[in-house]
Amino acid sequence: MNLSYFIAARYFRSKKKRNFIAVLSTISMVGVAVGTMALVIVMSVFNGLEDLIRGIFASFDAELKIEAAVGKSFVVDEEWLGNIRQVEGVAVLTEVIEDHALLDYRGNQMVGTIKGVSDNFLDQDRFSKGYFWGDTTLGTDKRPAAILGRGVAFFLSVNLDDFNVPLKVFYPMAPRSAATLDPSQLYASAILEPAAFFSVDRQFDDEYIIAPLRFTQELLNYGDKRTSLEVKVADDYRIGEVQERLKKELGEEFLVKNTDEQHAGLLRTVKLEKLFVFLTLTFILAIASFNIFFSLSMLAIEKRKDIAILKAMGAPNRLIRSIFLKQGALIAFSGALIGLVLGYLVCLAQQNFGLVSLGISSALVDAYPVKMIFWDFIWISLAVVGITLLASWRPALIAARVDTVKEL
Repeated sequence: MNLSYFIAARYFRSKKKRNFIAVLSTISMVGVAVGTMALVIVMSVFNGLEDLIRGIFASFDAELKIEAAVGKSFVVDEEWLGNIRQVEGVAVLTEVIEDHALLDYRGNQMVGTIKGVSDNFLDQDRFSKGYFWGDTTLGTDKRPAAILGRGVAFFLSVNLDDFNVPLKVFYPMAPRSAATLDPSQLYASAILEPAAFFSVDRQFDDEYIIAPLRFTQELLNYGDKRTSLEVKVADDYRIGEVQERLKKELGEEFLVKNTDEQHAGLLRTVKLEKLFVFLTLTFILAIASFNIFFSLSMLAIEKRKDIAILKAMGAPNRLIRSIFLKQGALIAFSGALIGLVLGYLVCLAQQNFGLVSLGISSALVDAYPVKMIFWDFIWISLAVVGITLLASWRPALIAARVDTVKEL
């Protein structure tokens, strides 16, 4: 057995549990355990929130979205759309026209976003998460229907069972004559039949209604223009590979975004918060490790005679330093191991039993989501190792400077 480890382990397992140094060492170990457990739990919660956000977006947004690099809309034709459909890995291509419009139901009015989609919109596993009420249909050309967000439906007091009351949609348009006094010349209007409600997230629920592409095309007078194209990737293909093929096919005039890129700002914010929380808790863990510094410093003072004997027997300074570094490592690693296990068990309990509620009504989860990632455990362990080395280095130097002659 390694001599320095053997001596460090004997100090660590010392039966003199009542002395102050042993108590301080125990406090150090507990402090490291609590800090490590907190890091595991917080990092796992942020991972869970990030996955929750992705799940919410995946229920409403496409796997890949094609937009114009410059401008709000772009012109399409069947030949060009056919070329995109032929790209390897493209399973479903949905045409989209999206714009703001005034909604009216029984005199209740609000400004919302109307999203006109082609008939294959619901073939992209839309609303696979969250809640959905009503018929999964967008009606016919003669009787177009709409799927409303729950917040929109609530604000307008829409009743799906009342078939005789339509949803009126108004869209501003340029007047044919600058001198016109007829208000009807300032907007286009049409009616939709409310067919269903969806609830995914408040961001979408309070703003969107889904309508047929032809209806939106005529109301907004878009003609052959589209605001975006949405792509569902075939099951046997990776989204990143198909994204690169589409970028190559479409060139620099178009942007091809995956779900993360469509909401890059929000996800970047979550990642930054996770990083800053990790740094903050690591700093707190570093403060807690001062106990390791003090306990090892006092141990070095108490064991001066033992150190002097070892040096008299020929032990080099390197061995003395190694003893105290390993003593600090034993304290920190014991606490870290306990903290990692406790953090894992708490996260596992939260996953299975939902111990802590979000405190808000959610269509997807009721409790704080957690997701444990192996690399988080590695980074936390490395942080503990670094902090331990910093906390143990100075006491190890003090121990190595013991004067053999004076102590003996």
